[in-house]
Amino acid sequence: MAITLATVATTPYEGQKPGTSGLRKKVKVFTQKNYTENFVQCILDANGAALTGSTLVVGGDGRFFCREACELIVRICAANGVSRILAGQNGILSTPAVSSLIRRHKALGGIVLTASHNPGGPENDFGIKFNCENGGPAPDAFTNKIYALSGEIKEYKIAEGLAIDVSKVGVNNYEVAGKPFVVEVIDSVTDYVLLMTEIFDFDKLKDFVSGKSRGGQPLKMRIDAMNGVTGSYVQEIF
Repeated sequence: MAITLATVATTPYEGQKPGTSGLRKKVKVFTQKNYTENFVQCILDANGAALTGSTLVVGGDGRFFCREACELIVRICAANGVSRILAGQNGILSTPAVSSLIRRHKALGGIVLTASHNPGGPENDFGIKFNCENGGPAPDAFTNKIYALSGEIKEYKIAEGLAIDVSKVGVNNYEVAGKPFVVEVIDSVTDYVLLMTEIFDFDKLKDFVSGKSRGGQPLKMRIDAMNGVTGSYVQEIF
């Protein structure tokens, strides 16, 4: 199917005011017609001219609607001049992993799909936030700009016919409006674990936990990720 750029007429929704932790609403709110599209378009527009030719990271905590939102965001980014997307496999990336990827790949920022500790599921919460090029949360000046744009939005752009499957790790190359567009679906854990090995001495930690450096008595630990996205990272690190 050919990729076509569409400009879709829309109207503002009240209350799309993100805090430091982004915009959090019920899933039923985010899945209203054009609700997510509006907010994502406003995030992109808030970046101004820097958006064109940029790299963005996209991923979240895996809660209900995460994968669908991730693929939708990729299509909106493609239509707005972004050149490259780094997406977590199945749309999954922890917030620290997004931060790590932004800095390692010198991305413009990252769109994080999470409502933190709020419960997930079709009757519960979803969230979207933007992390800037330093990997940290967007400052008030930026989120205020998003909010102002959300009250004025009249249209959003989307690449219709762009088939993307974030369940498969790999590099996907497209041509959008005559320009290359790359979606790299990455293992959700690998880059973050690499960062941890650069910060901490894993050999010394292994010796400590195994008891090798403390007289042979292994350290017993219980780790409860509480059904959070952290579980995949804990498994790999430990």
